[in-house]
Amino acid sequence: MPLTPSAHADTFCRDHLPPADQWPDFEFSLPELAYPDRLNCADRLLADAIAAHGAGRPCLLPQDPAEPAWSYADLRATAGQIAAVLTEDLGLLPGNRVLLRGPNNPWLVACWFGVLLAGGVVVATMPLLRAAELTTISQIAQVRLALCDERFLGELESADAPGMRILSFRPGPASSAASPAGGPGDASLNDLARRKPPAFRAVATAADDVALIAFTSGTTGRPKAAMHFHRDVLAVADTFSARVLRPVPGDVFTGTPPLAFTYGLGGILIFPIRAGASTLLIERATPAELADIIAERKVTVVSTAPTAYRAMLAAGKADRLRGLRRPVSAGETLPASVWHAFYDATGVKIIDGIGSTEMLHIFISAADEAIRPGSTGVPVPGYRAAVIGEDGAPVPDGEPGRLAVKGPTGCRYLADERQRGYVSGGWNFTGDTYIRDSDGYFWYQARSDDMIVSSGYNIAGPEIEDVLLTHPDVAECGVVGVPDESRGQIVKAFVVLSEGAAAGPEKAAELQEYVKARIAPYKYPRAVEFLPALPRTSTGKLQRFKLREMSAR
Repeated sequence: MPLTPSAHADTFCRDHLPPADQWPDFEFSLPELAYPDRLNCADRLLADAIAAHGAGRPCLLPQDPAEPAWSYADLRATAGQIAAVLTEDLGLLPGNRVLLRGPNNPWLVACWFGVLLAGGVVVATMPLLRAAELTTISQIAQVRLALCDERFLGELESADAPGMRILSFRPGPASSAASPAGGPGDASLNDLARRKPPAFRAVATAADDVALIAFTSGTTGRPKAAMHFHRDVLAVADTFSARVLRPVPGDVFTGTPPLAFTYGLGGILIFPIRAGASTLLIERATPAELADIIAERKVTVVSTAPTAYRAMLAAGKADRLRGLRRPVSAGETLPASVWHAFYDATGVKIIDGIGSTEMLHIFISAADEAIRPGSTGVPVPGYRAAVIGEDGAPVPDGEPGRLAVKGPTGCRYLADERQRGYVSGGWNFTGDTYIRDSDGYFWYQARSDDMIVSSGYNIAGPEIEDVLLTHPDVAECGVVGVPDESRGQIVKAFVVLSEGAAAGPEKAAELQEYVKARIAPYKYPRAVEFLPALPRTSTGKLQRFKLREMSAR
């Protein structure tokens, strides 16, 4: 598909798209995916919501209930003022990249919209990243401007990013309409924005201009930068959200993933605004605190990780979760045991799904009566999926292979040879091993590089984890293959015990027998190690490579 004329004066993003022969196939099979050639996703999201539901409707809810909610009009006005600061005071050109840093709060959201209204490209970063990681991101995306929550300036100021200008903002209420200029010391984004009129004419970007660069959270090596177009931002809302999640304007969304994680961007920002709903922005919360927030703020849609659902139950918070309408799980596979435990305790069905930074959001899922616990689900309307063998052809149902997907979104790495590894033959290969059953449901087996081969048997670590998690003394666990001279690999389980349970050889033997009694005995963990906590990425993903490293020492 040829690209339309770009609105970007800074052509860096287009110049660093993968060669056309390395792109996946893009399919727009639903009528709502026929977007116009000129499209600014930030303008469209806000304008459509305001037109359908009114400018005064609550939009952004701060974590502190004492702080005022932002209406849709507040968000549009403040984002417009930020866009004016960017273009008039800071010289932003369409196509310039702008790094965003801070926890989930209304001002970070306003910055996200302001950058896009101005025609810039958002480079959102996890608030936990350190200076070295921010240096790498700034170098890859060639960032020269950053908007940063004033509480998180230290690491960004320590990053090696020559020539990058940093402008801080304060969390708090929406910016007022135009007001007299402040004094010479007023240099925060809040102060500069307050001097601007709220009306800002959005830059008429192309639907296939890059809107955001999302960096993979990664477990090893240099992070990959996935570039997504303005149309992609709407496409994930018009497929998974509209067709599977099915939110309504009265919903209150929340979640724990940061907005720099595309799972959080969709589930906490894009989806509620596309539906005209409100979203409660949480800067930080333990699972127990999350459960209380859900009850106290009448949250109906939550996006978080499987471990959080299990932890909320373990904290005795099931009664706080019964008002949920649509709990969503992604980031890691959702064990059937956790699904059943949550449903039995709350009467609410978790919507599982698989997505990726490269695809922007979830592309396989199921809701309501279509859910089959333990299965990820079926392709989201607008997407197609297949299980592919080593020969490049689909494998028969019931046999494992590499998960491949295509639809309206897909992988476009910024100047990265790893594009060839993710895209082949028009398909996006996610790096996951799956089985498709005869009814078209997809069942996760393992990350393709995490499949354990022991004495000729292919063993999926998540299956063993699922069994271990049903044991009352197991709070968390991770299963990997470790080298073994006679078997090639053996299965090793790393276990975090529940409070009050005692680690030791007797407990290890108990867990081994527990697994043997429930699945094929050859799958049981021949080694068990107890840990106080499991290593995870900033997005909550289990870092299995670190577990393997522990065994290699």
